[in-house]
Amino acid sequence: MPVRPLPANPSLSHLQYQAKDLLKALAASNPAAAQLVREFHPRFGQAADEEIFAANLRLSDAQLTIAREAGFSSWPRLKLHIDSPTLADRLNLPHHERIEDTTFRRAVDLLDAGDSSGLRAHLGRHPSLAKQRVLFEGGNYFRNPSLLEFVAENPIRHGRLPKSIVDLASVILDAGVETLALDETLMLVATGSVPRQCGVQQALIELLCDRGADPNRALQPAALHGETDAARALIARGATVTLPVAAALGQFERARQLLPSSDSHDRHLALALAAQYGQTEIVRLLLESGEVPDRYNPRGGHSHSTPLHEAAGAGHEAVVRLLVERGARVDLTDVLWHGTPAGWARHAGYIKLAEYLERQQQSRARAGQNHE
Repeated sequence: MPVRPLPANPSLSHLQYQAKDLLKALAASNPAAAQLVREFHPRFGQAADEEIFAANLRLSDAQLTIAREAGFSSWPRLKLHIDSPTLADRLNLPHHERIEDTTFRRAVDLLDAGDSSGLRAHLGRHPSLAKQRVLFEGGNYFRNPSLLEFVAENPIRHGRLPKSIVDLASVILDAGVETLALDETLMLVATGSVPRQCGVQQALIELLCDRGADPNRALQPAALHGETDAARALIARGATVTLPVAAALGQFERARQLLPSSDSHDRHLALALAAQYGQTEIVRLLLESGEVPDRYNPRGGHSHSTPLHEAAGAGHEAVVRLLVERGARVDLTDVLWHGTPAGWARHAGYIKLAEYLERQQQSRARAGQNHE
């Protein structure tokens, strides 16, 4: 789930009210509130709604959830960001301008300038840089990156990469990096639009895999972000196709074969991805196997929304109608913007689809009133 960025001048008292409102919503058994806790409270990542509602969370739990929703590790760290901000806390700046360590910042500047020889010399003078990390908070990812991860331009800082980026990455790799940094960089490259647009995504994937990065770590994120060329390159490097990946790529036969041995999380995620990418027959396959169409997507799969939101926002009419026919709720609002699937369709310009969903919502509301 994306974090909810703080406003330019955040108010701690307003955030405290949000925490109290979250407790009230949990007391009212609001499924969106449970989804927020499941996504951002580290103790409830795998908990069902009923478990979260029964947990009797305290104000400190709600504050932790609100802080992590804003991209901060804790409520005290969020409070410090508001009360005593440093350069790293200037969230309006691109990440390289928020680096407080001048030696690390110099390395990033050399990388961005495409200066391979300068970067090699700088790393020679400061060999620990290759394994050093910097801390960023207030974002959804890239919170503790190493130098190598800056080669992916993900998150976007300049919107471009130096022509020598593969050589620059090799310079950093030659200086010695940790396996975790390799895997994280591969994932950023495989999910990044800038490496693809600059024509270096495939070359960086090959380099990182040659140096020991695990293609399995990046395959599912690549499929989730619609980076199909990257996904295929990772598969060619030995990554295993799972049910969610097959669903995202529209591989019906592979999905059918993988379904019996897949666990509940993979089935849930597969439904989210199949709906997102309009894979109608795979959606049908998953529904017929017992997947529930009216719950929020799992963590790692646009969990602020439901399959119906994703299908409606992308204009996949056949999937929308199939989900509605199978009982998907048309009144659930997403966790971030509080929009219904009809609202998502209308926002994306799919007016007829929005009108269909609005009629369904009205019809179900009348049926509920008659039932009462």
